[in-house]
Amino acid sequence: MPVRIPSISAAPLSRALLNAGRQSGLRRHTTRLFSATARAEVVKPFLLADIGEGIRECEIIQWFVEPGARVEEFDKICEVQSDKASVEIPSRFSGVIKKLHYDTGEMAKVGKALIDIDVPEEIAEEVEKLSAAPLGGQAGAESVRSEGLGITIQPETSSAPAAAPEVKEDSEKPAVAKRKHATLATPAVRHLTKELKVDISDINGSGRDGRVTKDDVYQFAKAREAGQAAPAAQAPGAPARSAPEHGPQQETPTQLTNMQAQMFKAMTASLKIPHFLYADEIDVSALFHLRQRLNKSLAKSPASDGQITKLSVLPFLVKAMSLAIGRYPILNARVDIGADSKPSLVMRSQHNIGIAMDTPQGLLVPVIKNANALSVLAIANELARLQALAKA
Repeated sequence: MPVRIPSISAAPLSRALLNAGRQSGLRRHTTRLFSATARAEVVKPFLLADIGEGIRECEIIQWFVEPGARVEEFDKICEVQSDKASVEIPSRFSGVIKKLHYDTGEMAKVGKALIDIDVPEEIAEEVEKLSAAPLGGQAGAESVRSEGLGITIQPETSSAPAAAPEVKEDSEKPAVAKRKHATLATPAVRHLTKELKVDISDINGSGRDGRVTKDDVYQFAKAREAGQAAPAAQAPGAPARSAPEHGPQQETPTQLTNMQAQMFKAMTASLKIPHFLYADEIDVSALFHLRQRLNKSLAKSPASDGQITKLSVLPFLVKAMSLAIGRYPILNARVDIGADSKPSLVMRSQHNIGIAMDTPQGLLVPVIKNANALSVLAIANELARLQALAKA
């Protein structure tokens, strides 16, 4: 038998449920919608820190990032190279790279922006708080070095201009420019000024941005010797200083001693020999333990004439080199050009090893002959004998 279900309107039903809830003591809960504001991002410049040694600029060797890439704290940003070393610059903050200020091969200046990085606003505020101490040697630039993490943070300058001094404003500008130029010089140029006894602050650099070059140093020293006043060496209004008079240069020939003549002959002949340098790191802990055991044994054995009582590391190194030459005889080979003008390699069954020694006559290189046939102890005895002869 079919049952008819009466239709129920939605509005009366909702009112009925609401009235039932009120009668049962239930409260109506209202859902509140919260809108979250997106985290603010601030673009901050990432500055090239001072890496020491008076270096004011570095060459960009390679970039490890590109615009749009995200980096985390301590990720590598780039590799820069100065006159002294190659350094990898890490990121101080996490963020997104916005701009690279230099291309590969360009010179980046210390204290200037390397990249622009998008960082959270709260980190940017902390950066501004850290920027309180001035960087020594740069007038008007406020910056601090972050705690050993390889960057320098420089705050934005205030929009209000600083009050200029009312007295000696024009007279102080040349001095400031001179100090700026004096700082732009490579360590090699600074070393040259010390050798020539020249004050680098007296030289006007002719290089880019006032950089002092080697030619500037040589020209300044030449002008000083000739008695000419250098443009930057004399302050405006200062009385001219009379240069000492120098007569024509005189040359006095001196005969070489027999030792000096032999050194000249050997050094000239050495220019015909190909030279190469090989460097490596080796763990010699076992060698040092062996040396200690042998020295204890030598101390207990009776002493005799010409017999050493203690081994140094040098005889072991000479023996190791001798073994290497024996294993790779091409290192001791020579080139011989035959009658048909065709060069050929001549291998040798024996080899000698020279050791440089500081003597009263100068730096000498005594030779240990037939080193391949000597033991470590025999090499040590020969070294002691040669040292005694060189100092005699």
